[in-house]
Amino acid sequence: MSLTLTSPAFTAGGNIPHHHTCDGDDASPPLAWTGLPAGTRSLALIVDDPDAPDPAKPERVWVHWVLYNIPPEATALPPAVAKKDLPAGTHEGMNDWKRTGYGGPCPPIGRHRYFFKLYALDTILPDLGPANKAALEKAMQAHIVEQAELIGTYQKK
Repeated sequence: MSLTLTSPAFTAGGNIPHHHTCDGDDASPPLAWTGLPAGTRSLALIVDDPDAPDPAKPERVWVHWVLYNIPPEATALPPAVAKKDLPAGTHEGMNDWKRTGYGGPCPPIGRHRYFFKLYALDTILPDLGPANKAALEKAMQAHIVEQAELIGTYQKK
């Protein structure tokens, strides 16, 4: 069985509900995973948008959420998860709004894709503080055992 990431809020390639965007409550969607590979000691999650600011002419990848050291015993994140409700030991990283926590889809133009990437790691990472995506990716580099991805889309009405 391979690592799989799903959400009861949207299907793979489907529309992310308004509630989970800046146009709604900006609440994180529920996520669930199965199929952790043997030897997984922690998980990391990165959510980003490679279509910023305009899908027709993307200029950068916008980071929406960074989590690391999620314990392998965890199998899901509830909707609208607050820092206090994260699995014990989970660390939050910095998103591109220069804050920790989830920042929902908020595309200035067009339909954007949002990549929810879950990494199974063979280590527990040191405390990186509120690390950004680049720092987390560097720390994970030689420790990724397997990766799963869920893509959702969103366009403002």
